[in-house]
Amino acid sequence: MSQSCLQFQEDGFLVLEGFLSADECVAMQQRIGEIVAKMDVPLHCRTEFSTQEEEQIRAQGSTDYFLSSGDKIRFFFEKGVFDKKGNFLVPPEKSVNKIGHGKQGPGGAGSVTSAPLQALARSLGLQMPVVVQSMYIFKQPHLGGEVTPHQDATFLYTEPLGRVLGIWLALEDATLENGCLWFIPGSHTSGVSRRMVRAPAGSASGISFLGSEPDRDNSLFVPTPVRRGALVLIHGEVVHKSEQNLSARSRQAYTFHLMDTSGTVWSPENWLQPTAELPFPPLYT
Repeated sequence: MSQSCLQFQEDGFLVLEGFLSADECVAMQQRIGEIVAKMDVPLHCRTEFSTQEEEQIRAQGSTDYFLSSGDKIRFFFEKGVFDKKGNFLVPPEKSVNKIGHGKQGPGGAGSVTSAPLQALARSLGLQMPVVVQSMYIFKQPHLGGEVTPHQDATFLYTEPLGRVLGIWLALEDATLENGCLWFIPGSHTSGVSRRMVRAPAGSASGISFLGSEPDRDNSLFVPTPVRRGALVLIHGEVVHKSEQNLSARSRQAYTFHLMDTSGTVWSPENWLQPTAELPFPPLYT
């Protein structure tokens, strides 16, 4: 087994610098820029994205816009960018927190089914991986909100655990100033402390939470700044976060999650569900 695979098994995350070229990063950013320029989000669908539990239940759980986004391009916004009527207080292109959760991706070498990504998945021993979701994250200058400590398996739960892998591609430098990722090394071995599940039909909210995030010692987190073009592998149970972006530079990233379907059950309680018409697409083409 390679040294990097051993490092990933030990820490629950791994940085691979230089996975994309600068030109490939620019091409992906331009493609997303075109999508944002054509963005037309109705007033009632203007959802501020949050990682705080009460706000998640209120904003995301009450809107079909979030819960039905698994196969579509949907826009989610930073806090404080709308007035009381839902009109933009800042330029729309500076207000987007993320685009999700459909599996289309911005194309090019960072596209979900590119040959280098397939080769990487094979080297990690993934037998029948599928792409369960993708997100383009903007981390806007001065506005980019914090992402509180969490485990991805809270939202993407499988039995057994350990079958979900995050791929995080830095399209711009991620620094201490603009909100790079922070991890607790080795925190992927203790199970999942909280789960977000679809509430039963007829509930006031579309989602609810089981369990809770424990109070974690901030000193356990290790900052992980990376250069543009880096790929960060993220184990589904490793605890990670990012701080608010208070700098004048954005921190754009494209991220998606893989599940190895071999011997795995995707929880029927997960907010994100494949359908017969739109199953999770295979990584290997």
